[in-house]
Amino acid sequence: MTRIKAKKAAAKNPHIGSSLDDFLKEDGIYDEVVALAAKKKIARQLKARMDRNDMSISGMAKELQTSRNQVHRILDPQDHNITLATLERAAAAVGCKVKLELVKS
Repeated sequence: MTRIKAKKAAAKNPHIGSSLDDFLKEDGIYDEVVALAAKKKIARQLKARMDRNDMSISGMAKELQTSRNQVHRILDPQDHNITLATLERAAAAVGCKVKLELVKS
């Protein structure tokens, strides 16, 4: 539902509250949640590519010249200490590139 439709619906129905984005912003966790969602998406895509390429955790570690623990950290959406350079190397290992873009908030 777009923001305009949501506001119109809220005006008509007093039981409809704010959007999820508004709720997360009020709680001060919007940026953290968006970052976690992006990390989950990238981790899921990397794992899918690894599966498609029949690449194991050990195989990815060998390709990246790192430990299996580091590969587990790359694939763990809760780990916030993975750098963009590491993600780019992992993506290259499965034949992909990381694409970032700025969008108006």
